[in-house]
Amino acid sequence: MSLNNFIKRLQDIMRNDAGVNGDAQRIEQMVWILFLKVYDAKEESWELITNNYASVIPEKYRWSNWAVDRKDGKALTGDALLNFVNNELFPALKSLDIDETTPMSKIIVKTAFEDNNNYMKDGILLRQVINIIDELDFGEYDDRHAFGEIYETILRSLQSAGNAGEFYTPRAVTDFMTQMVAPKIGEKIADFACGTGGFLTSALKALDAQVKSATDKEIYNNSVYGMEKKALPHLLCVTNMLLHDIDNPVIIHGNSLERNVRDYKDEERFNVVLMNPPYGGGEKEGVKINFPADLRSSETADLFMTVIMYRLKYNGRAAVIIPDGFLFGTDNAKIAIKKKLLEEFNLHTVVRMPHSVFAPYTSITTNILFFERTEPTKKIWFYRLDMPSGYKHFSKTKPMRLEHFEPAIKWWKKREEISIDGFDKAKRYTVKELIARNYNLDLCGFPHEEEEILPPHELIQQYQEKRASLNADIDRILIEIENILGIKV
Repeated sequence: MSLNNFIKRLQDIMRNDAGVNGDAQRIEQMVWILFLKVYDAKEESWELITNNYASVIPEKYRWSNWAVDRKDGKALTGDALLNFVNNELFPALKSLDIDETTPMSKIIVKTAFEDNNNYMKDGILLRQVINIIDELDFGEYDDRHAFGEIYETILRSLQSAGNAGEFYTPRAVTDFMTQMVAPKIGEKIADFACGTGGFLTSALKALDAQVKSATDKEIYNNSVYGMEKKALPHLLCVTNMLLHDIDNPVIIHGNSLERNVRDYKDEERFNVVLMNPPYGGGEKEGVKINFPADLRSSETADLFMTVIMYRLKYNGRAAVIIPDGFLFGTDNAKIAIKKKLLEEFNLHTVVRMPHSVFAPYTSITTNILFFERTEPTKKIWFYRLDMPSGYKHFSKTKPMRLEHFEPAIKWWKKREEISIDGFDKAKRYTVKELIARNYNLDLCGFPHEEEEILPPHELIQQYQEKRASLNADIDRILIEIENILGIKV
């Protein structure tokens, strides 16, 4: 199967439908149909290995009973197909009868459709899309392999689909972070804002290489946990897990910030956390109350850092992408979060990534924090990963690749301080030095980068973060002066 031809055929059809506007909706339209096709293929295999298997989907709504065109003139199309999908199929899947005994392999069908919709308005075009997707045969190795590529193409296309880009972390980044954290069979791995499941699939790839027995395979099947509050990436992630033979994917449709962090029990903690938390957003007061008063930041990424700290097991390891604002921020909440991180965890490494890693979704520079729940931090290594030779920036046609992390991987194994043209590229700092800086971790930055013109909302966010940081520094210095002089202004 030609990958490019498959995608192009679907796109060309949907561009002629008045109900589908833009790449984001085209992706959503493709994904719910692909999910049902993948789920039908999985059910066929479950029926072979499970006695008296019963589908959670009523017989009338199973893919093989309405979607497959047997070329006998009986396949639904036109207005009849639209009426069936909009008024029967979607309502039926959204109202499936589930309870606490229902296995996750069945629950995911209902949660996958809770917030999804059919956008197409032309039933004949919808029939054409369904027929093309039904051409995929998951019994054929080549088609299974091609579908993996198709899925990756869909995920990459999210980067240029407006706000949908926030759900996609480049595979090179997820693979690098996973490689450095090195998850092992038997460990539980989590992403509390899992998006399309990029970190979880990188972790599964690492675990799959360690599977040596049927027991290992069973452990592998229960290794990952994800939560995602938005419908499209949740559905993408669930489908992604099914494609990786996770038959009961524990991918929850919800918001990880909506539970009081002090309520987590040890069995709800994880050995490994791999994340790229949402950043740049704010949370309502009803969410902030779930956090201790001193940790109630107005920045979403800060709150996720707190969730991670509360949900990491003792001896657990984490790798988390965080924006520059977290490093240099010295407002009260950020200081409290970083203080907790340094006092209760070993933040051993900060890798500063070059700009445009997440372009075109955002140009804000990001960093990877590597820490363990073992002992208080004593020393932190900072390493600056420079833009590869021949690159001015990354783009859709020139994305970041795993090989671009090779300098960091090589340095990781044999750490040493590096200075170039009088500027630190890699340097180790003691925790006392960082406390003296009022927990400002903005070290080993990019001294030679030209100032980049950011989109207005990102520019405003960056200036607000810097202003808050400067105000906090000024307040601290004033207090120190007042204490020295013995006066109170």
